[in-house]
Amino acid sequence: MGARYEEIADELRHAIDAEEYPVGARLPSESELAARYGVSRGTVRQAVATLTSEGMIGSRQGARRVVLAGRRSQSFAELRSFAQWARSMGHTATGLVISGGRRPATAEDAVRLHVAEGSEVLEVLRVRGLNGERVLLERTVYAGWVAGDVERVEPDCESVTQRLYETTGLVFSYGEHLIDAVAAGTADAEHLGVRRGSPLLRVRRVTTTPSGRPVEWSDDRYRSDAVNFSVHNSVGSNPLARQAGPGITGN
Repeated sequence: MGARYEEIADELRHAIDAEEYPVGARLPSESELAARYGVSRGTVRQAVATLTSEGMIGSRQGARRVVLAGRRSQSFAELRSFAQWARSMGHTATGLVISGGRRPATAEDAVRLHVAEGSEVLEVLRVRGLNGERVLLERTVYAGWVAGDVERVEPDCESVTQRLYETTGLVFSYGEHLIDAVAAGTADAEHLGVRRGSPLLRVRRVTTTPSGRPVEWSDDRYRSDAVNFSVHNSVGSNPLARQAGPGITGN
């Protein structure tokens, strides 16, 4: 039998998966959880710290902890943070900004981010790693209202999603995704360490706040040998799971 804090952490995971605490919701206070489970606040603190390390819960100074993500099988609405997913699966995620800068919004930006064409947006090119292997190239366009906060995030930050919550309280709540396959161009091949023309899995996504305000849209390109997606259909549910490929192993 595991330690009591591990049992409480697992119960909280199930509660989050069941949307008893949906993304963006605040958890009960430490004293309320301690009373519910009949343990000390220190034990509750250990359980919550476990979920925080997995990227499921965010904490800010002086604020009650907030749910940032669900667990491994993620619906289209939850599939947004590479780093959170990697941690939940026991993998080590890395990230590095290759380039970034502000520019006028294109017609596509305007439609996806609900901003005026020609208004200022921030475009960032970032490469992501999984257990030391480069597996994902992200081209992300952020709405102007969040651009300054994104620019203050360090270039090698593991999880921009979690860092923005910690610094600003911003919660990424909903994503729309379009998945297809593309051939690696010269730049993609160089950044991901594959041959030009190699197949890449492309995920185009739009992420919003809980109230539906678009925060970012991104063109994410995964090495097809490193990450794959599986869809499991059932009545009333259509969860999409992201999985590491056979060439990626845990720590």
